[in-house]
Amino acid sequence: MLNWTSENAVPVEPISVSPASVNPASANLVPLPSPKRKRSALPVLVVLFLFAWGLMASLIVEQGRTIQSQRWLIQSLFQDSSKLTHMQSQALQQRHAEAQAQAAAKAHSQVETPSTQDKTQDQAKQAANQAKNHNPGKLRKRIPQQPPTDADTLADERRTVLRI
Repeated sequence: MLNWTSENAVPVEPISVSPASVNPASANLVPLPSPKRKRSALPVLVVLFLFAWGLMASLIVEQGRTIQSQRWLIQSLFQDSSKLTHMQSQALQQRHAEAQAQAAAKAHSQVETPSTQDKTQDQAKQAANQAKNHNPGKLRKRIPQQPPTDADTLADERRTVLRI
């Protein structure tokens, strides 16, 4: 079977025929129209590709700038943080030195009476005060409170039989 499409059809020049000379047997012969030239989408696709490539390149450049600015910001924040930590440690050392100087001045200004005071008790109190003032920034961990135990529960616990 033959397949006739517009690709393998041969263009025929139109013939001018008067209607009187048309034979009904030859009326089935109709000249084929000349095939239209197909427009290629390749130039449009190339232009779109170049446009998308340009947008991608500009996006990459902008991302590079953003990353650099974020890097600069992180470095400046780190420097500020380290300076602040250094200043806080100096202030803490200065307060500690002032407290020691005041304690030494107090110790020299007070007159102790040896008859009523026990030196060991005074030393224990001073050691406790120093321990309390040593790290005022740290908080102690709270110990959870246990509920009170009744006498009935103690008796029941002793009577509990363990089975294996």
